[in-house]
Amino acid sequence: MLACAEIPGLTWNEVCARRLTRHALRAPSTESLVDIVATICGAHAQVMSAAELAIGLRGACVTRVDVQRALWRDRSLVKTIGPRGTVHLLPARDLPMWCGALGALPLTSGLPRAAQLDVTQLDAVVTAIAVALAGAELTGEELDDAVRSVCGPWAGDLVVPAFSGLSPRWQQAIRAAAAAGVLCYGPARGRRVRYTSPQRWLPGFQPAAAGPALSQLLRAYLHAYGPATAAQFAQWLAAPRQWIRELLAASAAQVQEVTLDGDRAWVNAGDTAADAGPVRGIRLLPYFDPYLIGAHPRTQLFPGQAADQALTRGQAGTFPVLLVDGAVAGRWHQRRAGRRLRVTVEPFGRLGARHRAQLESEVDRIGTILQAQPELTLGPITAGPHA
Repeated sequence: MLACAEIPGLTWNEVCARRLTRHALRAPSTESLVDIVATICGAHAQVMSAAELAIGLRGACVTRVDVQRALWRDRSLVKTIGPRGTVHLLPARDLPMWCGALGALPLTSGLPRAAQLDVTQLDAVVTAIAVALAGAELTGEELDDAVRSVCGPWAGDLVVPAFSGLSPRWQQAIRAAAAAGVLCYGPARGRRVRYTSPQRWLPGFQPAAAGPALSQLLRAYLHAYGPATAAQFAQWLAAPRQWIRELLAASAAQVQEVTLDGDRAWVNAGDTAADAGPVRGIRLLPYFDPYLIGAHPRTQLFPGQAADQALTRGQAGTFPVLLVDGAVAGRWHQRRAGRRLRVTVEPFGRLGARHRAQLESEVDRIGTILQAQPELTLGPITAGPHA
């Protein structure tokens, strides 16, 4: 290990600049939207319109229609379970890597032992899901019927906490089924979610081997979000910290220690250069924007008032935010009515004439991405955080 004096040092401003460049948030990228999504390690899609906007903001000429076309016509994107067990849009070409890496994570459950699936039950449910979705697109209710019919009544026990009550026991296996490569999301039926198998669209698809997949994912994560600590990578991936520390130790040849304002963190080996020039400009980032969720330290990204009003118990992404010169400096909210898009922005401080002009331009760009006619209002935000 290098002596402390030999470890390359980066400042927050340098790290902020290079992360924003790699996220195409300093200047829109001319790469394909699939390349953009690959570089940021997927787009969080719990709120689909937010995923469309997160991708559109990073592309030079990308609209929500382009994202939908990539998903449902070209099949170059896949909507599935990604890091942290949350819904993501991932490049179809990278799905073997994602499944191999996520399938290697240690199994954890916050449910009482009596409510959990044991290993035999988990395998049975994943197999039943694979069979049910092999040639079909099923709603949650239809998949529930299929799993119960194969596995038996225990699969339908209402033991899993959900937003509107309790869900069937078998639904604990959705994350494992996605990692096994036998489940992803299909086009919705009205407002009803539908599931299908990615193997219908990706002939010959199978998860990559765990070792190479984890190595590839680590490199991709550190490129987009480094420098990062083991704890920060563990939080982003929802993996045990000790397991991540062991992964980093096993990856010693491909990673390197640096300091970020004096604190040690990891980057890909040799990736120690800083971007030139300070960060300047305005961005409006949507719910669960990948940059917000992945970038640390929070004290720098969410300074002062932003920590109190744009985080939820330390969790980023629960509010759409105003980014000013690389730091969170406000919140915003959108309300759509037909073709009209009302955008309300609440800055935490005064915006000068230059920033106000940039904000108006950013709102116009959001209107183009979402194919709506935007109206900008500066004022207080009354909407609470997203769950």
